[in-house]
Amino acid sequence: MTPTLGPTALISGASIAGPALAYWLNRRGYAVTVVEKAGGLRAGGYPVDIRGTALEVVRRMGILPALRDAHIDLRRLTFLDGDGGEVAAVHPHSVTGGVTGHDLEVRRGDLTDALYAAVRDDVEFLFHDSVDTLGRSGHGVDVTFRGGGSRTFDLVFGADGMHSHTRELLFGPEEQFHRYLGYCFAVFTMRNTLGLSHETVMWNTPGRAAALYAVGDGDDDVHAFLNFARPVPPFDAFPDPAAQRNLVAAVFADAGWEVPGMLAALRDADDVFFDAVSQIRMPRWSSGRVALLGDAAYAPSFLTGQGTSLALTGAYMLAAALDGRDHAAGLAAYERDTREFVTLNQDLVGTGGATLFPTTAEALAERNARLRNLTAVPPTPRRRAHTALTLPAAP
Repeated sequence: MTPTLGPTALISGASIAGPALAYWLNRRGYAVTVVEKAGGLRAGGYPVDIRGTALEVVRRMGILPALRDAHIDLRRLTFLDGDGGEVAAVHPHSVTGGVTGHDLEVRRGDLTDALYAAVRDDVEFLFHDSVDTLGRSGHGVDVTFRGGGSRTFDLVFGADGMHSHTRELLFGPEEQFHRYLGYCFAVFTMRNTLGLSHETVMWNTPGRAAALYAVGDGDDDVHAFLNFARPVPPFDAFPDPAAQRNLVAAVFADAGWEVPGMLAALRDADDVFFDAVSQIRMPRWSSGRVALLGDAAYAPSFLTGQGTSLALTGAYMLAAALDGRDHAAGLAAYERDTREFVTLNQDLVGTGGATLFPTTAEALAERNARLRNLTAVPPTPRRRAHTALTLPAAP
């Protein structure tokens, strides 16, 4: 290993929070290594939102123009009843609290590509590897890797998602921090047989939703989404893709509209992502010289639409907090200065579930009545939460 003059940092995870943190730490003189268990960047993926304070983060990184070019510009969200009849068609920002012409929605792969391009020449990336163990010795963290070998870093950061291995090593099993929100979902791609363009069509019955999401103009494929209410998480299905498919097929067996075709596509899809709709809530995000960020520390769930924005903003705040401070003071400042913003955005979860996924016939009827009477985008707590943090100065 080549000697370095600045402090060394290891980041586990090369999705969004990890490369963003790598960028800002590198700007502050750190020698940064990013380890990622996948063999490379994960292309494609469901679209993600960048809103509020996070827009200023990507502007300061210099990647805002590229992301504006990649903006999806979703123009319509159509809600259907159980028979496939139209309930209402609204602008998506009426539901999300986004700001037309300002907030961004991009393919996840376009964002990860932009982040990687901003750091690849200055940061070491170790793909197809991951952290196995963490140990403390002297003034650093001893890390062993699953691919073999070991190194010592001044600081280690877990940006490895909601099911973070770093968090488990540091604080114990996920269950103590996992807040299940009562739903499970499956996302995959399928043929765009309806000719959808820049729009989402969502079918609802109580406790079930099916959506087709077309991010482009005349694209051959759409993102398919199946969501259902369930009182307890199906823990037995999480490690078993066949069990996941069987569970979704059973829940939607009698569903109408385009759902039978979606289930047929689900059986053959090679990009199925299945999980519980959950949050991570932790009393603290760091211990010693190791800290968490992004979904590993404070996953808000897709019901808030703020997972990506919290990851980007949290990365900026973590690096800024360490600037000019020792690790103990810096990590304390990170939690002090960022937690209120995180909590405000995690608390948005109540409105998202009620709007998109009512679980009773009464709640669905009330939701549909509100949608039919919606004539303008109202001021919402969502927009206030998106912009509730002022960033400290960039280096």
